[in-house]
Amino acid sequence: MLSLTRLTLISLLMLLSFSATTPAQSNTASQPSPMPSDADPSFDVAVIKPSDTSVPRGMGIRNNGRHIAAFNFPLGELIAFSYGLHQKQIINGASPIFETHFDIDGVPDIAGHPNLAQSRLMFQKLLISRFKLAFHYESRVLPAYAIQLANNGPKLIRTTRKPGDSTGFSYNCQIVLTVRNASLTDVAKGMQEAFLDKPVVDQTGLQDRYDFELKWLPDESQSYCPVDATHAHSNPDTPTSIYTAMQEQLGLKLVPTKTSIQVMVIDHIETPSEN
Repeated sequence: MLSLTRLTLISLLMLLSFSATTPAQSNTASQPSPMPSDADPSFDVAVIKPSDTSVPRGMGIRNNGRHIAAFNFPLGELIAFSYGLHQKQIINGASPIFETHFDIDGVPDIAGHPNLAQSRLMFQKLLISRFKLAFHYESRVLPAYAIQLANNGPKLIRTTRKPGDSTGFSYNCQIVLTVRNASLTDVAKGMQEAFLDKPVVDQTGLQDRYDFELKWLPDESQSYCPVDATHAHSNPDTPTSIYTAMQEQLGLKLVPTKTSIQVMVIDHIETPSEN
C-alpha cells in the first residue's frame, strides 16, 4: 500500500534535489547553483513553529531561493525523511510530539542548492540541535517486503553510467517508476520510503547498478493523483498490481516476509528550542 504522506514527501524532495525553480520565481529570479558534492551543510538560520492544523493543507518541502522550507510536517515523518527510514523503523514510545506538525524555514550555511543527501543531513543536524534528538540503532524482526529473483531470473539492464554519477528516481500518476544508475538496494530503500507500507529489503544478491522503468496500476488506496481506473483496467498492457509488474517487467518478486531490520530507537526528543 502507498502512503500518501510519504509519496508527497518524496516527490517534493526530488523537486528540491533536482530542480531549484518554483513557479513564482521561474521568471523573476535566478536560482542558486548546486552545492559542491562534498559540501557538509547545516542550517545557518532556521525558524521552527507549530503548524496551524485547523486549516486543511498538504505537507512537503520546497526550495524558495536560498530558503528551504518544510511545511505542515509531522515530527515522525520528518525524522523518517531525514534518516531515510520507513516510519515502522522508528521506535518512539508513542510520544505525542511525534504527531505534532511543524513549519520550518531555514537558510543553509553554504551557498548553493543542496542535493537530496545534503538536504537530509541538514535536517538531521537540525533535529539534534533544536529538538535534542538522541537515538540508537538496533536490529529487530519486523514484517517487510523482500525483493527476490523470480523463477525465470532478472530482466534488468545494467546502467552505462559511472558509479559516481547521479542516481535518479521519478514517477508519475500511472504509476511509472523510472530508475537510473541505482542498485537494487537503492531501489528497495526508495520504494519503502515512497510506495509501500512496510520496510523493503533486497534479497536478490545482485550487485550491479541498473536503469529501468516499472509500470503498474495502483489500487484506490495507492492512488495519489487522478487515475482513470476504468480505462487503465481495460488496457491489457497495464499490469494490475506492483507484484505482477515486478515479475513481468523486471523478473523480480516482491514477497511479504519477516526479517531482521535495522530500527532507530528514540532515547530522547523534546519540543524545539525557541527561534
